[in-house]
Amino acid sequence: MFENKYIQQRIEKADKLRELGYNPYSNDSKRNTTIGKFLNVNSDVENLEDKRDENRDYTVAGRIKFYRLMGKASFLKIEDESGLLQIYVSRDNLPEGFYNEIKKLMEVGDIIEVAGYPFVTNKGELSLHVHDLKILTKAISPLPEKFHGIQDKELRYRQRYLDLIMDKEVRKTFHTRSKVISLTRRFFEDKGFLEVETPMMHPIAGGANAKPFTTHHNALGVDRFLRIAPELYLKRLIVGGFEAVFEINRCFRNEGMDATHNPEFTSIEFYWAYKTYKDLIKITKEYFEYLFEHLDLPKVLPYGDVKIDFNEFIEIPLIQSLIEIGGVPADIVEDKDKIVSYLIENKVAVKPNLNLGQLQGELFDEYVEAKLINPTFITEYPVEISPLSRRSDDKPHLTERFELFMAGKEIANAFSELNDPLDQLSRFEGQMDAKDSGDDEAHEMDEDFVNALSYGMAPTAGQGIGIDRLVMMLTNQHSIRDVLLFPAMKPVQNEINLHDEEEK
Repeated sequence: MFENKYIQQRIEKADKLRELGYNPYSNDSKRNTTIGKFLNVNSDVENLEDKRDENRDYTVAGRIKFYRLMGKASFLKIEDESGLLQIYVSRDNLPEGFYNEIKKLMEVGDIIEVAGYPFVTNKGELSLHVHDLKILTKAISPLPEKFHGIQDKELRYRQRYLDLIMDKEVRKTFHTRSKVISLTRRFFEDKGFLEVETPMMHPIAGGANAKPFTTHHNALGVDRFLRIAPELYLKRLIVGGFEAVFEINRCFRNEGMDATHNPEFTSIEFYWAYKTYKDLIKITKEYFEYLFEHLDLPKVLPYGDVKIDFNEFIEIPLIQSLIEIGGVPADIVEDKDKIVSYLIENKVAVKPNLNLGQLQGELFDEYVEAKLINPTFITEYPVEISPLSRRSDDKPHLTERFELFMAGKEIANAFSELNDPLDQLSRFEGQMDAKDSGDDEAHEMDEDFVNALSYGMAPTAGQGIGIDRLVMMLTNQHSIRDVLLFPAMKPVQNEINLHDEEEK
């Protein structure tokens, strides 16, 4: 594993440090401040008398990102999570003989600790004048060449630790992601929602139309499905008497991977008794206001070649969007045969056994979705593609549902919940017929959930928001892999070989 000659040279330097009595992997750091705090406290460089202040002493630590050796002295730049700092190391300011011992055993990538006082160089850069230095961690693998960083995206995702070392903008993206999750939790708690946890291994693959991952529960002797969505468990809690619940959850869908899909993803789902999907539209707008305020972001964000304007959220029914946004002829959108003919004429592949609602969904996917740049609530989805949504009282063939889109991507899905147990049973039976007809993503029958509804669930509205895609929008990232610390990757050969050995 460590046959590379440059790695061998570094291993030899680590051994040399041990010979000299220095532990290359010590654990006795005396750091008393971060680089960011040091830079902030001493930012007013004009007040440093003679451009230095020997009465202030700091101990900082970080990874060496730059090292220029100049005989009797050296300039280095070290980095911790909070910032990058230039340090000046002189032979005459260290114990006798130490500098000559250490200078060639220390290199870019090593993590060191230094103590010293602030001063300003002739070029005006705030720096640390070092009087004490210690190697905390010897890096035996060299870092990529700093000016080009990691050009191979596959390597960036596989070795995220290296990506984070080399690119502070990557670290910034994941700081933003962490803040979004934290703010999301705080927002819903402040609204009176209770955070709950539900199972990640389900006896029935339910809560959404998707293919599940299957595992085996040895103690129970049964197969289980990794959670597709927490929806049906959260609604059971509403039946039980909780009136506002949420879960920031990990979900798993055994489907394709592309720029916006990863088989393991994060979302928040929340359910709110005595509310409708109209209330969810209102709280969603409030949620985005809250995020923008606390993330200190402008209301117009760049996203590739477009700009997303969050100053106004649009609302439009799905059928209307087909005509007004998608340019689909108005005389075909309610006719199954005409839709099929239209799709065929436009060279769009279509399954002949799809029902009207599914075909309207196909039209939307093909002609509307990519055009929804600014935040848009698409409402009134057909019943056939909304197996868990409540029917509209005025338009029984439609549901009280919306999906929120921006930059051509779905961000949220919400609806007034179906709480009629007989209607729900009928919908599940329809889904089972679809499965028998070849739809391997159709929803499974969940008799216990129907049984729960039979005890009475208060009128409820529920919503799911995709955290990964939301972070993509807020950070101008165009692949979901860029907002996941460790995205799913095709195994490399040595991982395949290891698996084969285990199978034997």
